[in-house]
Amino acid sequence: MTLPVAAAPLKRTPLYALHRELGAKMVPFAGYEMPVHYPPGILSEHLHTRSQAGLFDVSHMGQMRLAGATSLVSLEALVPGDLQALAPMRMRYTLLLNEQGGILDDLMATRLERELFLVVNAARKDADLAHLRDRLGSAATIEPLEDRALLALQGPAAASVLSRFVNGIARLGFMTATEVTLDGRKCLVTRSGYTGEDGFEISVPATGATAVAEMLLARPEVRPIGLGARDSLRLEAGLCLYGHDIDETTTPIEAGLSWTIGKRRGAEGGFPGAAVVLRQLAEGVTRTRVGIRPEERAPAREDTPVVDPAGAKLGQVTSGGFGPSIGGPIAMGYVDSRYTAPGTPLAVLVRGSARPARVVRLPFVPHRYYRG
Repeated sequence: MTLPVAAAPLKRTPLYALHRELGAKMVPFAGYEMPVHYPPGILSEHLHTRSQAGLFDVSHMGQMRLAGATSLVSLEALVPGDLQALAPMRMRYTLLLNEQGGILDDLMATRLERELFLVVNAARKDADLAHLRDRLGSAATIEPLEDRALLALQGPAAASVLSRFVNGIARLGFMTATEVTLDGRKCLVTRSGYTGEDGFEISVPATGATAVAEMLLARPEVRPIGLGARDSLRLEAGLCLYGHDIDETTTPIEAGLSWTIGKRRGAEGGFPGAAVVLRQLAEGVTRTRVGIRPEERAPAREDTPVVDPAGAKLGQVTSGGFGPSIGGPIAMGYVDSRYTAPGTPLAVLVRGSARPARVVRLPFVPHRYYRG
C-alpha cells in the first residue's frame, strides 16, 4: 500500500496576522494562505479601489535581484522586450518564452543603477528561478528576495495618500521606480500595478511590512482589498492572468501581447521562440484573445465554450465573471481569428444553454495610468 504524500503546508506572507485581525476570509492560492475578501465583500472592495484607493498584499509574488556586468543583455536574450533601452529606474512588462513561443511567465523587470529587480508570478517563481539559473549560468547572479514583502496601493487616491509620506512621489512617472524611506524603512516604489488604475507597488523589508500597511490603512481613503477584487479589477482592465489567459500553449501574438516585442528585438530575433512568434506577427494567427460581453445576466466563467450563432465551436472563455464597474457579466477568451471584430455576435454555452454574446474591445474600463 502506498500512502499519499502529504500536501505541503501553506505559506504565509508577512501580513498574515494583519489579514486575520482585519477579518479576512483566507483561502489557498499559489501555495499561500491569502485573503480573498474582507467583511465589506468583493463588490465593495472593487468599487472602492476604482473610486478611492485599495491596499493589496501581493507578497506571494516572486521578487528577485539579478546582478552581473552582463545581466541586462543576458536577460534580454530570454525575452522579446528591449531591455537595453531601459534607462536606470525604468521598468518594463515582458515575457519569458519557450522555444515554441509559448509563454513561461509574464514579469516586470526594473533596471536599477547596478542590477535588475524582477517580479514574477507566485505560482511560477520556483520554475522561473530554475529556468533563469539554467539559461543564464555564470552570466548573472540571481538572488530571490525572500526577506521582502510587496504591497500594491491602487486607485485614483493612491498618489495623494502616498504623497503624505513621501514628498514628490506624485510626480513619479508610470513604469518608473524610486527608492524611498517609509516608516524608517528603505523601500523600492514603482508606479505600476495590475488593476488598470493609477497606483504604486512597494517592495518593503518583511519585518516592516505590517507597520507600513497599517500606516497606509490609517488613511480614510484606503481599504484592504483581497484576491477576489484583484481578479475582477484586472479582468475589467483586460489584463492577462498567468495560468488562465496565458500559459505555455499561448504565444504573445495569440494573446494580443505583440506590443511586448521591442522593435529592435523584432528585427533581430534571437529570443526563444522567435521563429514562431515573428512568423505569427507577419502572417497572423488562427485564434486570438478577445473581450466578450454576454448579453444576459448569467456570467460566462473560465472554460465556458464559445460558439458561433449556428452552434459551431469557436473557442472558450479563459477568464470571466461579473464586472462591478460595468454592472454586468464580462469575459475574455480565445476565439477563431475570423470572429474578432468588435460587435461580432457569438454565443456562450452556460449550463448547456447557448446564450447571446458579442465581441468587444479591451479593456472593458479605460486604463487610468499616470502619464505625467
